[in-house]
Formats: sequence, structure tokens, C-alpha cells
Amino acid sequence: MMELVQQLVAGTGVSNSQAEGGAGLLFGLLKDKLSSGDFSRVADAVPGVEGLIDAAPDAGGGLGGLLGGVASALGGGELGKLATLAGGFGKLDLDAGMIGKFVPILLSYLQTKGGGDLAALVGRVLQGD
Repeated sequence: MMELVQQLVAGTGVSNSQAEGGAGLLFGLLKDKLSSGDFSRVADAVPGVEGLIDAAPDAGGGLGGLLGGVASALGGGELGKLATLAGGFGKLDLDAGMIGKFVPILLSYLQTKGGGDLAALVGRVLQGD
């Protein structure tokens, strides 16, 4: 887990707590959207993932004009799954555009730790493919 947080800090310039919170928001979305078996594969590749999810702020509310930022950050993919993340990122003092910076780092980490199949599975959820 700390390796992922370090990669997020280095790759995005955010603080450790922002990296942990943002990763927790993304993993929380994955937990909601993946089957329990598929999420177990994520959890196996990312020790401590439940701790990240528990540390993430509540993602609800406050979306308003942030949706446009999410759309541009993610290249206009399916936004229904990610729209609520903008509120959570806002609570971390991060704008919605940071979601688009976190996702490729998270996918790269998962590819290294869990293989290309796992990264592709997660990518389909996070990028709306």
C-alpha cells in the first residue's frame, strides 16, 4: 500500500493523506462495482486496501460544476461511475482533474502487482470502457 501511495505522491504532487484518500475513493468504487471475487483479486494485489477505503472521505454530494472537470480529465468516458468521486476528491482539497491523474498510476501499479488481466479489469471499471 505504501508503495502505491508513494507513486501517487511522486506522480501527482499531492500529500500522503491526499494520495491515501484518493486511492481509497477509487478502491471504494471498485469494491462497489466489481464482484466480490474480482475485488478479492484487487485486495490480494494491494495489501491494506481496506484501510485505504476506510480512510477515504465520504464521496457524496457537492458535485455541481465538478462534473465537467471529471469529463475532461477522463476523456469523456462513462461518467456515472466516477461522478461521485469528484465530491470526495473535493473534500481532499483536490480538483476533479486529479482523478484522471490518479487512475493511470493506480492501473500501472495493479499491472505490476496483479498482472495485465487485473489492470484491464480495473481499467474497464475506472475508465468506463
